[in-house]
Amino acid sequence: MVQDDKSKILITMPDKKPDFVKKEEAILTFWQKNKIFEKSVEMRPAKRSYVFYDGPPFATGTPHYGHLPASFIKDVVPRFWTMRGHRVERRWGWDCHGLPIENIVEQELNLKTKKDIEKLGIKKFNQTARDLVLRYADEWQKVIPRLGRWVDMENSYKTMDLEYMDSVWWVFKQLWDKGLVFQEHRSMHICPRCETTLSNFEVTQGYKDISDLAVTVKFKLKNFEHESKPVYALAWTTTPWTLPGNAALAIGPKIEYALVRAKQPCEDGVCKPGDLLNVVMAKDLVNQLPENSYEIIELLKAKDLVGLEYEPLFDFYSSTKIPGREKGWKIYAADFVATDEGTGIVHIAPAFGEDDANLAKAMGLPFPQHVKMNGQFTEEVKPWAGTQVKPKGNPKETDQKIADELKKQSKLFEVKEYKHSYPHCWRCETPLLNYSAKTWFVNVTKIKDKLLKNNQKINWVPAHLRDGRFGKWLENAKDWNVARTRFWGATIPVWETKTGEQICIGSKEELEKLSGQKINDLHKDVVDEITFEYKGETAKRIPEVFDCWFESGSMPYAQNATKDKTKLPAEFISEGLDQTRGWFYTLHVLGTALFNKPAFANNVVYGIVLAEDGQKMSKRLKNYPEISGVIDQYGADAVRYYMLTSPVMTAADLNFSVKGVDETVKKVILLTYNIYSFYAMYANSHAPTRAPRVSHVLDKWILAKLHELIDAVTMAMENYDLMKASRPIQDFINDLSTWWLRRSRVRVKNEATRKDAIETLGYALLELTKVMAPFTPFITEQLYQDIKGPKESVHLEDWPKADKKLIDKKVLEEMSLARQIVEAGLAARDEAKMKVRQPLQSYATNLSKSLDANLTEIVKEELNIKELKFGEAKLDTALTDELKLEGQFRDLVRHINSLRKQNGLTPKDSIVIYYQGEAAVFDAFADKLKSTTLATDIKAEKIEPMTEVVIGENKIKLGIKKV
Repeated sequence: MVQDDKSKILITMPDKKPDFVKKEEAILTFWQKNKIFEKSVEMRPAKRSYVFYDGPPFATGTPHYGHLPASFIKDVVPRFWTMRGHRVERRWGWDCHGLPIENIVEQELNLKTKKDIEKLGIKKFNQTARDLVLRYADEWQKVIPRLGRWVDMENSYKTMDLEYMDSVWWVFKQLWDKGLVFQEHRSMHICPRCETTLSNFEVTQGYKDISDLAVTVKFKLKNFEHESKPVYALAWTTTPWTLPGNAALAIGPKIEYALVRAKQPCEDGVCKPGDLLNVVMAKDLVNQLPENSYEIIELLKAKDLVGLEYEPLFDFYSSTKIPGREKGWKIYAADFVATDEGTGIVHIAPAFGEDDANLAKAMGLPFPQHVKMNGQFTEEVKPWAGTQVKPKGNPKETDQKIADELKKQSKLFEVKEYKHSYPHCWRCETPLLNYSAKTWFVNVTKIKDKLLKNNQKINWVPAHLRDGRFGKWLENAKDWNVARTRFWGATIPVWETKTGEQICIGSKEELEKLSGQKINDLHKDVVDEITFEYKGETAKRIPEVFDCWFESGSMPYAQNATKDKTKLPAEFISEGLDQTRGWFYTLHVLGTALFNKPAFANNVVYGIVLAEDGQKMSKRLKNYPEISGVIDQYGADAVRYYMLTSPVMTAADLNFSVKGVDETVKKVILLTYNIYSFYAMYANSHAPTRAPRVSHVLDKWILAKLHELIDAVTMAMENYDLMKASRPIQDFINDLSTWWLRRSRVRVKNEATRKDAIETLGYALLELTKVMAPFTPFITEQLYQDIKGPKESVHLEDWPKADKKLIDKKVLEEMSLARQIVEAGLAARDEAKMKVRQPLQSYATNLSKSLDANLTEIVKEELNIKELKFGEAKLDTALTDELKLEGQFRDLVRHINSLRKQNGLTPKDSIVIYYQGEAAVFDAFADKLKSTTLATDIKAEKIEPMTEVVIGENKIKLGIKKV
């Protein structure tokens, strides 16, 4: 790009074959060199600040397709509000803590277990994490700007920064002071590999369909026989590994039970004669037994069974002095027992299920904890001590061992494959275990009503998420487990004495005063060494670190370390649909808990980008093109507009298609550039910055369409509906090109009528670059510079205002009617196999409403007819000699224009026409042919080269020469 002394790109003639990728790279250089982004922010007053929260990504991997919608949305919206006069500061951030980073460090250092980390040393482990956490930052700093996204990456914040962690402490202290923090022993999901608890919303992110073993077990009842034979309570479970920790059975108090004489189910098709058992199960589930294999002996009420004792399956704990032993291995009533599957009798393992734990607590049951946090059986479970209960490679392996042992002891009634959705660790993909542990919670249930009320104040896009996916999640919200028994994360600022006295510290400065030490780091390997005297005792920090979601939810108060509630709520945020149970939730909980405000006012939620065949994008399968390759071939603008107009903007899935990107290049980027190319050939001055006064109906129509576009895009953007905002742009470009420009070519080429038309086009192009600027920032910058926009950059412009006076409804309605007539007429010609170049006498439309003279002439020219009639539907296909000759003239003009194009001539170049052959059409239309093709003369002479063409029924040779 050539520049003048004012660093303005000079108007240049358009490229014949524009390379949009190179043009984008040049624009990127222009922005960076002239600090256009910085100027766009600084030129807006601080008092009109527009707050935008940007959820930080991890830099431990490279950008992928899932990051594209976020980057595009987070660029379009700030650009729009900047043009509306707001100061929109955009600061990049890096997510640095949590299991994702720890897993990478473990791989790097070949660490298999939590004990391996402790053996290595937490200090070395954390330092390795610090060294690795920004591994791909340079790659991000290349890709993000290339996408056209403006964001300050040089002054990025990091969640591992001292200031950020200090603010996280402040957030927790506020919750502590409000009585919203507590520590309790609860049944939760744990990852045995990571050896830490997970929050309920983390658990929802890792469900997978798997096949497990479901076993029906025989529990022999004491003091209950039938006909001198034992009676067994049948209990069904899909977690056989919990059976060594069984402490009770539960039945439904309102469920009717049955004593049944049943056959032991056949194994491998072989049944043993006389294998009849007396079993108890829910009456409504008896029919689940094989047909003709059972007989109901007696119906029983729940009260008949409650209190009965049974023989423990294993003696690992029943023979020990475990607390509550006298209450164990009995039948209890519990409301959670149902009859939708199983037997209506539930096996209770207090340490491994929420309902189980609650029943055990209420009844004082023994609490066998037969599995360690690492997922291995304890030493008490002697046959399998040290065995993983749910191995990642073969989740059924241990369950099968349990089933085999029960079968050997004749305690197994039936075993089947059971397919179900099972939770896995969202980072290491290890099967999770439901496990009872003591940990720290934020009391979400206490503020649930406030969460629901504040949710009603948020504009969700799409709207159904407010009361749907997100609203339903809030209705069922549980207390938030915010502690992780891990190493690399923001530390929980609670110090505790040996007698259990606890103090929560809200800042680095507060800890410095208490300890008398200067502190420059708040990570575990540092602060765990810091102690101080509290109430006459030495206080040490508790070992846990924060769930990294607590850190990300604290981002509004931590990214600038301001703890400023005046910036709440943010005007806008955006992330993927999965964050309804992640970042959106944690932001909302903390915003409500701290200030009783929603954390964000508007939220644009996008969907998942899939491979073209609808499958998940897979590096292994290589079922998608690399982002860099697509950008290098088609440019960022095309990818941006393709995604912005796709269903992914409405939280739906998008099957990414390169063909779709290619189509966007042709229908939006290239078509817009071609419109400019036409304008550049005839423009002699700057494009007008105000709408010109026009009289021609086509000019009135396109100005009405332009301001209708501005109005529509403005309203949609104000409502944060990006798909609705972006789609009308392509429609306008199509109208401008295929209707206004095509119908205005003759006017533009004629010097007498050119001024109004070219000024209209120039103004439309200038305003169009402003409207398109947030969506396709590169091509709009290029065109704005080429048509010599009044400012240094289109991105320093103000957003255009729709002039309602120019939205002439009558012109719009009548032009729409004219186009309908044209569409129907062209269909009639097509059906009659009459080419449009062949003039016809008339076409009669079935519309009764007539058009004014100007529109009638447009329709006649489009349909190439002499007369337009109303009230009936008929195309007159009769051809007179005059009509045939006029059709030959149009064919001739087409061939001459083709020769002009082949010879690289511009619309301003004059020619001489040479021909050999039939001369009738030349004689009849000599003057019109000259004016139409810019010919100074027509000669019946031979030149080289000449092209043979067919005109009517004759072949002639045709040639041209530039004057």
